[in-house]
Amino acid sequence: MAVNRVPVLKRCRSLGLDPVYLGIDKKSNRELKRANRKVSEYGLQLREKQKAKFIYGVLEKPFRNYYKKADKMPGMTGPNLMILLESRLDNVVFRMGLARTRKEARQIVDHKHVLVNGKQVNIPSYLVKAGDTIEIKEKCKGSQRYKDILEVTGGRLVPEWLEFDAEALKGTVKELPTRDVIDVPVNEVLIVELYSK
Repeated sequence: MAVNRVPVLKRCRSLGLDPVYLGIDKKSNRELKRANRKVSEYGLQLREKQKAKFIYGVLEKPFRNYYKKADKMPGMTGPNLMILLESRLDNVVFRMGLARTRKEARQIVDHKHVLVNGKQVNIPSYLVKAGDTIEIKEKCKGSQRYKDILEVTGGRLVPEWLEFDAEALKGTVKELPTRDVIDVPVNEVLIVELYSK
């Protein structure tokens, strides 16, 4: 699997992104040295696409596939794309507070710690549906790792489209999110413009 080795804070600086959206509470003290040159329309579109890919940890080919799928769905392509990205299993695990960052959520899913509707799923890109129950495997629930994670993520707000029980390490997808409840700073209109060229 391809892995992006660019330091996270450096990448956040270059995309003009707050590391909080990745679950990282560090701040970079460095200022981005950028000449005051005008960014082209294509440059702006590309930056938005890179931002979305970086936040959700998706590579180019799967991201393009999400776009194609969103394009075929009823409704507007932009919001559909964001809803597809938001309903990935690794993102839902992160949103519920079962992981500190999306990268950690991906690892938890990869390591077969997650059950969806009682079945083990180890595919981070698995798309959850309304009514799905997501929980941590029984034998992993008692591990120190999840106690530490819940200590850190305890104050994090779980979005209203999810329901989470911290005691049982179990949550339910009440409904799929709508674009207005997704708090990711991405202008999906520019991504649609980029792909529709």
